[in-house]
Amino acid sequence: MPLRTLRKFERKIERQLKAIERSKSAIERNIARQVRLLEEKRDGFGKKIEERVRQFERKKPIRLDDEVRFLRSWIERPLSIGAVAPSGKFLARTMARYVDPCSDGPVVELGPGTGPVTEALVRAGVAPARLVLVEFNPAFCRMLRARYPDATVVQGDAYSLRRLLATLLLQPAAAVVSSLPLITKPLRMRMRLIRDAFDLMLPGAPFVQFTYSVASPLPTRLASFSAEASERVWLNLPPARVWVYRRLGIRGQKSEVRNQRAEIRNQKSEIRDQNF
Repeated sequence: MPLRTLRKFERKIERQLKAIERSKSAIERNIARQVRLLEEKRDGFGKKIEERVRQFERKKPIRLDDEVRFLRSWIERPLSIGAVAPSGKFLARTMARYVDPCSDGPVVELGPGTGPVTEALVRAGVAPARLVLVEFNPAFCRMLRARYPDATVVQGDAYSLRRLLATLLLQPAAAVVSSLPLITKPLRMRMRLIRDAFDLMLPGAPFVQFTYSVASPLPTRLASFSAEASERVWLNLPPARVWVYRRLGIRGQKSEVRNQRAEIRNQKSEIRDQNF
């Protein structure tokens, strides 16, 4: 195929990809609007549940377990919390396995909730004083401070990670472990989060994320970072998978770019052969 024809074909593919991205962005904005409407409708119901739970707690001097507290928070903000129940022990252990307890630097956890992954990290050998726990829910923050007094608990939006931690971390983080519901957020917000996390981490440090989805919550065909997935954790309810992302060095990025270009050439060749 002549070079001019090949370039024309490449531009056509690029236009089609841009059109797909625009369609995806429109769909994501529509989903975000529907989510806001859903949360507004559930706010009234969540407040009624909250008041009844508080009345019950005042009448009965008992302590609600983590599952009930987690479910109560999910009713109030269904898509701000990644699940209707805390991560199971098997999933928490799988996530903690990707963090080296002997590495230097703090370990940042995003969306720890009631702390099942935090507990797994501590059991795996990560000193509580190294933990920086970023949690949006104030009730969960109070619980985490009580359970892990040596850890640093930051109440705030994890999607504003750079603003929250840029001045707090005295050295680059050894790992970021996330239980955030990434799949419910627009792709641009997800990419900004992982870029901010990489900027706060040691070179090659892992960004550990679990998901119930079949696919990766972040694009895996980008040249800026690598991605690997665990086996599906069937003993978790619902079953989940852990994804680990690491920023590539310049050499690794160049190699990935070459691989992607080679794959594009192969795809074009297959398309050309099918046309003939």
